[in-house]
Amino acid sequence: MPTRSSSLSDRPLPLYQRLAAQYIHAMDVGALRVGERMPSVRELMRRHGVSLSTALQMLRHLEAAGHLEARQRVGYFVCHARGGALAPPSEPDLSQPVKGVDPAHFIGINAHISLLLDQGRQARVHSDMGSCTPPAALFDHNHLNRIVAKLLREDPTLLVHGRSLLANQGNHPDFQQAMARHALASGVRIAPADVLATTGNSEAVSLALAAVASPGDMVAVESPTYYGLLQVVESLQLQTLEIPCSPRTGISIEALELAFQTQPRLKAVVVVPELQMPLGARMPDAHKARLVALCAAHGAALIEDDSYGLFVESEQPVKPLKAWDSAGQVMYCQAFNKSLAPGLRQGWMNGGRWHGRVQMLKFAQSRNTQTLGQLIVAQVLGSSTHQRGLVKLRQQLRRQREGMAALVARYFPIGTRLGLPPGGLCLWLELPEGFSSAALFHEALAKGIRIAPGSMFSNSGRYEHCLRLACTHPVTAEMEEVCRVLGEMACAQLGQGVRG
Repeated sequence: MPTRSSSLSDRPLPLYQRLAAQYIHAMDVGALRVGERMPSVRELMRRHGVSLSTALQMLRHLEAAGHLEARQRVGYFVCHARGGALAPPSEPDLSQPVKGVDPAHFIGINAHISLLLDQGRQARVHSDMGSCTPPAALFDHNHLNRIVAKLLREDPTLLVHGRSLLANQGNHPDFQQAMARHALASGVRIAPADVLATTGNSEAVSLALAAVASPGDMVAVESPTYYGLLQVVESLQLQTLEIPCSPRTGISIEALELAFQTQPRLKAVVVVPELQMPLGARMPDAHKARLVALCAAHGAALIEDDSYGLFVESEQPVKPLKAWDSAGQVMYCQAFNKSLAPGLRQGWMNGGRWHGRVQMLKFAQSRNTQTLGQLIVAQVLGSSTHQRGLVKLRQQLRRQREGMAALVARYFPIGTRLGLPPGGLCLWLELPEGFSSAALFHEALAKGIRIAPGSMFSNSGRYEHCLRLACTHPVTAEMEEVCRVLGEMACAQLGQGVRG
């Protein structure tokens, strides 16, 4: 009588799994690349001589394992390259105490950033890997156009009202109501009257800083941080104190606590808790609660830039820092130019216990925020059409991030590190020591490729070996060629052989 096998591993794998292993191997060696379309079910049946059931089982098996993504009425596409994984960016070194501001680093950061931006604008660029503004193709402009037409039909004089909102300090009641309702869904309770319309997030953060700090005061920022914030801080004659930032959990609360103990002129902290720019970190809820409590204990304003919360890919609701604020210590700022309409630049803020001063500064500096943008956001935000659009936007951006990560793994120097954040518009690359992103910026610009060098994201010069790559465009053959060229130049800098 035959004996039963003692191990299930001795049994041959089902045919669909054996076929799936062939395609996984093709992905690992680069024969099938991220973003490429898989053969159709009919083609798989013909190519391998299998039944419809076997072909479908194989595709579903690959999808369940995270190798394929099904797109309705289009087919299956490769979405993960197992062989292309890179180590994540380094965690910050917290062994050294946070130092005070070095004036030599502080003075001139605005000029440095402006020079790089101007050089990028003046060059003949065919591939923009430096800008993180999503292209028009990712948005439903027809839906937005219909909303605009509807608003103008209902009020043909909407665009020629000059003082209609003066009594309400430039805020349309419909917009205020919509933002209060939108905030409530995230666990934030704000009265409609405490919603202030702004022109994007830059104005909101600038108003918040101006309301709580005077020239010479200190502002704690994440390191690295968005270069636009560094420009705003310098333009207000404030000083930046860079606090180390983890690529996983965001700003170091321990380092910030030490800064409060040693820096008496530290008046405000500016953070992006969700998909921090440029690292893509997500701050855990426990850290958020600690951060709010720490700032409240020291009487410092906590300025929350929630530019990217709507991009987060998570099954759990995203809660802003403001949801833990019971003392009005959090100044909440949000804009929709990246998630709803880049050409609109509509945002809003709540200034916490400084809200009255923020309102006064807003009116003194820029008067009313235009009405049409407020009404468009009030009509669109939270609608079923907008929710479906957000889902599609997140899915497309995820494909593009994964595709770009695979290209970086293929072409960039050995030792390159990057993280793959759960959402957002960019990747942060950390290359081996000795690499100069400034040199790559100028060399790439001469070839019509624009990148964002690491020096733009800090006053200290500590990120010269890093760069930010935008993931706002589909990963096409042209995009692969751009990454190959960038990787080739980076490898040459470090004396490594060309990869790919």
